[in-house]
Amino acid sequence: MNTVSKLIIPMFVVGVILYGFIKRVDLYESFLAGAKDGLIMTFHIAPAIIAMIFATNLFLNSHFIDHAFRFLHPLFQAFHIPIEIIPMALVRPISGTASLGILNNILLVYGPDSFVGRLASTLQGCTDTTIYVLALYFGSVKISKTGHALLAGLFADFVGILASFLIVSAFF
Repeated sequence: MNTVSKLIIPMFVVGVILYGFIKRVDLYESFLAGAKDGLIMTFHIAPAIIAMIFATNLFLNSHFIDHAFRFLHPLFQAFHIPIEIIPMALVRPISGTASLGILNNILLVYGPDSFVGRLASTLQGCTDTTIYVLALYFGSVKISKTGHALLAGLFADFVGILASFLIVSAFF
C-alpha cells in the first residue's frame, strides 16, 4: 500500500503529460499559463487569509470569549465542555479560514492528542461554513431569500457540533 501511495502522484503527472501529447497541447506554455494564474490567485487570496488569521489571533488573545461566556462557564464545566472550543464553534459557520486559524492555535497550545485537540479537529470535519456557502452559491445564482436555508444550515452546524462532542467524549 505504501508503494502505491508513493506512485499515485507521479503516475497522475505522467498521465497528464501523455494526455497532452495525444491532444497535441503545448504542455510547457500550458504549464506556464497555469502557474501564472495560480500566482495571481495567490496574490488575490493571501491578504484576506492573512487578515482573517490576524483578526482571529487578535480575537483569541483579547480573551473576549472568556469574559463574554463567563456566566456559562459552570454549565460548560458540568457537561465537561472545554471553553477553548467555543470560539471555533462560533466562527466555523462564518469562515473556514478563521476556524482553521483557531484549530491551529488549539493544536499548538494543547496538542493534537488532547481532548480539546481531538474535539476541535472533529468539529472542523463535522461542520461547514454555512454563511460563506450561502453567500457564495446563492449569490452566484442571484437567490436572495436564504432564510430557510440559513436556518437549516445553522441547525446542521449545531448538530455537527453536538455530534463531534458526543463522538469525541465516547471514544476518547
